[in-house]
Amino acid sequence: MKAKPDILPHECISVFDIFKIGVGPSSSHTLGPWRAAMRFLDEMKAQGRLNDISKLSVLLYGSLAKTGHGHGTDIAVLLGLSGDDPVTFDVNQIDSKIDGIRRDCKLHLRGERFIDFDPVTDIAFLYEESLPFHPNALTFLVTLHNGEQLAATYYSIGGGFVVKEGETGGGGSSVDLPFPIDTARQLLQWCIKTGYSISELVMENEHAWRSEAETKSGVLKIWEVMRDCTYRGCHTTGELPGGLKVGRRAAALNKKLLKGREYTDYISWIEAIRAGGQHFSYTLDWVSCFALAVNEENASFGRVVTAPTNGAAGVIPAVLQYYIAFCDGLHDDKILQFVLCASEIGSIFKKRATISAAMGGCQAEIGVSSAMAAAALTECLGGSQRQVLMAAEIAMEHHLGLTCDPIGGLVQVPCIERNTMGAIKAITASQLALQSNPELAKVSLDAVVKTMWDTALDMNSKYKETSDGGLAVNIPISLPEC
Repeated sequence: MKAKPDILPHECISVFDIFKIGVGPSSSHTLGPWRAAMRFLDEMKAQGRLNDISKLSVLLYGSLAKTGHGHGTDIAVLLGLSGDDPVTFDVNQIDSKIDGIRRDCKLHLRGERFIDFDPVTDIAFLYEESLPFHPNALTFLVTLHNGEQLAATYYSIGGGFVVKEGETGGGGSSVDLPFPIDTARQLLQWCIKTGYSISELVMENEHAWRSEAETKSGVLKIWEVMRDCTYRGCHTTGELPGGLKVGRRAAALNKKLLKGREYTDYISWIEAIRAGGQHFSYTLDWVSCFALAVNEENASFGRVVTAPTNGAAGVIPAVLQYYIAFCDGLHDDKILQFVLCASEIGSIFKKRATISAAMGGCQAEIGVSSAMAAAALTECLGGSQRQVLMAAEIAMEHHLGLTCDPIGGLVQVPCIERNTMGAIKAITASQLALQSNPELAKVSLDAVVKTMWDTALDMNSKYKETSDGGLAVNIPISLPEC
C-alpha cells in the first residue's frame, strides 16, 4: 500500500455520502458488502442476465474474511442478494430471514427468483488471501444456465462506500460544484473569499445535487435516525450478541442519572436531562451514556447512521446530543449547521487519507469522527472558520496511531468505549479551539490529515481490523462456533 488508491482531484462527496442510514455493526464489513451485493444483482438485472443465474458463490478476502463473522458480513451479503434495502429493512426480521435461508438453502435473488444456495459452502472466508487494491474485497462468482462463468469484484472502502474492480475514485459522484474542495486550505480560502461559514459553503455545494429543501429534509432525517437510535439505546437492557457476553450499560447509566425516573418521549427526556444542571461530572456522564447507547445499538444489528462509519457511529450523535441538552441546540437550523459542517471535515479525511479502519486503524474511524464532531460543535458555538479547522486538527492529533483491534472480530470491545473517548475529546478540542488564537497554531488540519495517512501506511496490518493483534490477541475469549 504505497499510495492512496481511491482519490481523484475534486472528487465530489455529498453530506449524504458521509452520513448514511444503515444497519450495524460495521459500515465497512456490513453496510458495504450489503450494498455491493445489491449493486451486483442490479447490474445483472440491467444486463438481462438475472434469470440466467444457475449458481452463485461469494468470496470474502482479507479483513472481510478475518472479522466477517463478528461483523455479520455473511448476513449482510445474504440480505443484499435478497434485495433487502439496509435503509428500510426491518432490523427485527434479520434473524428470521437468515434462519430461513440457512434452513432451506434457498436464496430469493433480488426478491425475484429462487436459486439453491447454502451459506456454509457458497460463502467462502479466505483468511489468508488479500487483494492489492483494498483489504475489504469480495467477489461474486456466477455460473449461467448456458455454462458461462462470470466474476465481479467489489471493494468496501470505508463508511459504506463501494467501488467495483477497475473503477477509479472513492465512491463519490461527478457533479460540478461551485466550490470544489480537496483540502482544509482550499476550504478556508473559499470561506474567506465568500464570507460563508463552513456549513453555508457546504449547503451551496449541495445545490449541485438537489434543492435546498431536499437537503434540509434529508439532513433532518439523518438526525431523526441518530436521535431515535440514541433514545432507544438509552432504554434497552440485555446482552450484546456475538458470544462475548458484553452487557449493555447505557440504560443503567441513563436510569441512574435520572434517579430512576422514566420518560416515554424524547422531548421530555431531554428536558429532564437539561434540568439536572451543568456540573462537569454530570455532563461527562451523559456524553458517555449517549455514545454507549448508539454503539450498543450498532453492535446489536440496529439501525444507525454511519458517522462517518458504523464503528464510530456514536461520537457525532453524542456530541450533538450534548449540544442539544446542554447548549440549547434543539433547533432544526442548528442541527442542520452541525451536520453540514461535520460532513465537510469527514469529506477531507476521506479524500486525503482514509475513513477505513482496514486501511488506517481506528484513527481512521474514531479519530475522524472526533474531528468532525469537534469542528461542528465549534461552529455551532460561534467559532470562526479557522477555529473550526483548529478544533478538527486538535481532535485528530490526539487519535494518531490508534489501532483497530476488535476482540473476537466484534464491534464491541474496545470499540464501544472508544466512542465515548472520541466524543469527550471532541468537546475538549472544541473548547481549546474556542479559547485559542488559531493564527498561532503550529499544526494545520492538512498537516494532521497527511500525518494520519503516513501513519496508516506505516501501521502493521495486524492492527487494521483483522483481530490479529493488540487487545484481540491478549484477551482470552471463547466464542461459540459460527
